Amino acid sequence: MAKRRRRSRKNKYITLYSPFLMQETKHELIGEPLETENGKHQWARCTKSHHSQLVNLDALESKESDETKVNISREDAIKYDPKKEYNIGDVVFHETWDDVGLVKGKEITSGGGFAIVVDFEKNKMKRLIERIGASAI
Repeated sequence: MAKRRRRSRKNKYITLYSPFLMQETKHELIGEPLETENGKHQWARCTKSHHSQLVNLDALESKESDETKVNISREDAIKYDPKKEYNIGDVVFHETWDDVGLVKGKEITSGGGFAIVVDFEKNKMKRLIERIGASAI
């Protein structure tokens, strides 16, 4: 009987934000890249939750090359208060964590509340409640 030779598969892994787990996780690129008018896309499967998402590889490459550390200071920061509303690009100071961060995004929580995604210097990406008491519905 002939010995079967196992085909080695070149896996490529990247770190992406997983919307299901709401954190950055390791993803395996699966399938072949698809050329579209918006760039090269490929499916990526989360190694923890096994959910897949279509990723724009060209946008990821440009983001990695353009990514520079933004210097933010406490003097420019707004003290975080869950009752206040924040805009993308605002600099927030979280007193409890003694950390400064930049608001990267806004979301609506599953309960119908509001949240901001903040990239902190020490604590990395965190979701914080904003406009507590207000309803998105």
